[in-house]
Amino acid sequence: MRGLLSNRPPTDIDQLATRRVALWGWGREGRAAWRAIRSRLSSLPLTLFCNGDEAAEARSLGDPHLHPEATVSADRLAAFDVVIKSPGISPYREEAQQAAALGTRFVGGTALWFAEHPDARTVCVTGTKGKSTTTALLAHLLRAGGHATALAGNIGLPLLELLDPTPAPELWAIELSSYQTGDVAASGVRPDVAVALNIFPEHLDWHGSEARYVADKLKLLTEAKPRIAVLNAADPRLAALRLPDSEVRWFGRADGWHLRDDLLYRGDVQGMDTASLPLPGRHNRGNLCAVLTAIEALGFDATALASHAASFRPLPHRLQALGTRNGITYVNDSISTTPHATLAALDCFGDRRVAVLVGGHDRGIPWDDFAQAMRTRAPAAIVAMGQNGPKIHALLAPLARTAGFALREAGDLGDAMRQARDALAGEGVVLLSPGAPSFGAYRDYVARGRHFAELAGSDPESISARPRLGIA
Repeated sequence: MRGLLSNRPPTDIDQLATRRVALWGWGREGRAAWRAIRSRLSSLPLTLFCNGDEAAEARSLGDPHLHPEATVSADRLAAFDVVIKSPGISPYREEAQQAAALGTRFVGGTALWFAEHPDARTVCVTGTKGKSTTTALLAHLLRAGGHATALAGNIGLPLLELLDPTPAPELWAIELSSYQTGDVAASGVRPDVAVALNIFPEHLDWHGSEARYVADKLKLLTEAKPRIAVLNAADPRLAALRLPDSEVRWFGRADGWHLRDDLLYRGDVQGMDTASLPLPGRHNRGNLCAVLTAIEALGFDATALASHAASFRPLPHRLQALGTRNGITYVNDSISTTPHATLAALDCFGDRRVAVLVGGHDRGIPWDDFAQAMRTRAPAAIVAMGQNGPKIHALLAPLARTAGFALREAGDLGDAMRQARDALAGEGVVLLSPGAPSFGAYRDYVARGRHFAELAGSDPESISARPRLGIA
């Protein structure tokens, strides 16, 4: 049985009834998996691997068949047929690899959801940058066209929280991180449409290497085998793909949806001017082309829906303007967790004087391309902070004088804000676009962005409105 299981995941939750099952992780995804299993299998014994505080919380639920354990090892994991793992836990950890070699099957909640919904009309969106805005914009346009659409996944609502919606939506707009793309392939269910925006190095601590990150990200295309793949023609890794099991439709190419300056085109037919759309940054306006291509792939009239982009509400912490005070404009791009994302953010400000705050948790992503770009397109000032701040500062120091930018180093975000304002001397833009995760100093990028807003004199509550998740 274990040999068979190691090659094939359970097709649905009911089939877990004859398996030895554990949960690994007790964040929102872990709790969603527990509730989903309990909705079908009320007395299935479940071991939960989590930390001590989470174990106490789990015990307080009063589930007599849930058994928390505050330590995890290869031997304990190997005692189970199936381990349902939260996305943030890497399957490349040594204890997971050892248990997998002994036949334990590791699956995520995304795989279970897809196995439960083989006939759902799904559009899966992934990419290193822009996937949340793209998925939310897709749902917005589909809803504007009268199609009941679920917005879920990595954007903030685990799919398993929508296990049995009544009534079921017509369409599913699903954001997937690189932690989840393999789960779709593992489910054995082909998405209707898969959208890939771009790929550059990210999450190397989870994946272990850039090559593995790219391979894992591409599993949504290469192994899940979507019926239609919507790809960015400008991304060299995507442009080189060969997908014999999928119909491929390109965006960003002259024969499809693309931008010419700020004008939107479908082939040679000119559409709207995108400059005034509430999509901060040209890269986000370019991703409107991905959305319209996906809408066409579903069989709908994208031209008729495109104008509804004007009523889209941008997501928080993504090039979010917080206002101008004493000559300084503050922009919150806390979602930026790669140097490539920071470069894209800087491109949005043209000739304005910008002091950018960079640095955070160091997960091994190189900043060499960023440094090279600073030779010709540097802002007025760069303030390095966080765990990898000293490393970034040391890399940029030889360039600062010849490239003509001020270079500072700060101990924390508050210090970075003070130094940025000082460098701008009362006029310009203070841009938080760290190019690194927030771990250590903050719980997540949201907490970092809220603190930036507070330091900038804005109400952290008022800046945090999110799109309508779930079904609408």
